[in-house]
Amino acid sequence: MQAARYTGNKTFDVVEGSKVAPKAGEVCIKVGFAGICGTDMHIYHGVMDKRVSIPQTIGHEMSGIVAEVGDGVTDYSPGDRVVVRPLDHCGECPACDAGHSHVCHNLKFMGIDTTGAFQSFWTVKSRTLHKLPENVSLKQGALVEPLSVACHDVSRAGLKAGEKAVVLGGGPIGQLIAAVAKGIGAEVMVSEVNADRLAFSEKLGFETVDPTKQDIGEVVKEWTNGKGADVVFEVTGVQPAVDTMTEIAAVRGRICMVAIHSEKPQVNLFHFFWKELELVGARVYEAKDFDQAIDLISSGKITIDNFISSVSPLDKIGDAFAGIDLNPAGMKTLIDCGAEQ
Repeated sequence: MQAARYTGNKTFDVVEGSKVAPKAGEVCIKVGFAGICGTDMHIYHGVMDKRVSIPQTIGHEMSGIVAEVGDGVTDYSPGDRVVVRPLDHCGECPACDAGHSHVCHNLKFMGIDTTGAFQSFWTVKSRTLHKLPENVSLKQGALVEPLSVACHDVSRAGLKAGEKAVVLGGGPIGQLIAAVAKGIGAEVMVSEVNADRLAFSEKLGFETVDPTKQDIGEVVKEWTNGKGADVVFEVTGVQPAVDTMTEIAAVRGRICMVAIHSEKPQVNLFHFFWKELELVGARVYEAKDFDQAIDLISSGKITIDNFISSVSPLDKIGDAFAGIDLNPAGMKTLIDCGAEQ
């Protein structure tokens, strides 16, 4: 039983962990693969040291096999292949009462606020699980969580088949949003400044634009025959993209704010008046988004394997995190935590 712990200052140690027996309503999962996400990288860089409890096992994008179930768990059995929706809600606040437990007032994000998945075994509440179909591998399953983020973003934006969407930012989440949008029948353009990420978008069949080399307003105008984008996803977290999002949106276009901005952005509210724009926020995901993500992979509407950049063993987790800093154009790095494939 190994557990990787973030110990601060861009370091991890791998120690002999303790397998936690599941209590009533819980399951113990033998972890297969766990992905490294942008939030994990923020932790690695020390940005979230006041939030995590150092030393701490982090990680929340995962797949695995049920090893043991606690009392009262009837929906899952040992041997089931599953993924975890890593949100622990209180069930008592106004948001939970309204059916919006994913934005619970007292939400605990598993793998950040509590122990996470970079270990051999992870014990969690059974209500957080989703089963994987037989034709979805554990490697693919480890990308269900970030794909669910994209599903939620597309749902919040109300994107429909036949509409044209511009994704501002071609990182992992931006590319996954583009893939989900294409998967439901929308036409997609990705705006990105990194040449490798632009090439990745083009390989997946998306229109692309580099706003540092082209006038994105003119490019979108030509692409949409003068209309503008039906939906714009802001996934960069930088001011120039916020300036762009209102400029390129069509009359009565919708803008979905996906990125977390480190500073309060300035937004051109005149465009909201002049074009009757709509702005929606999107945070994490709901259970239905996990179901949709699993279906998109299982049905082949999204070829998720394209997003796996590399796989490293658990005892090389420090090297894997350092490698992402050296290759920021990569998509998803997975940590092999040891469950059978």
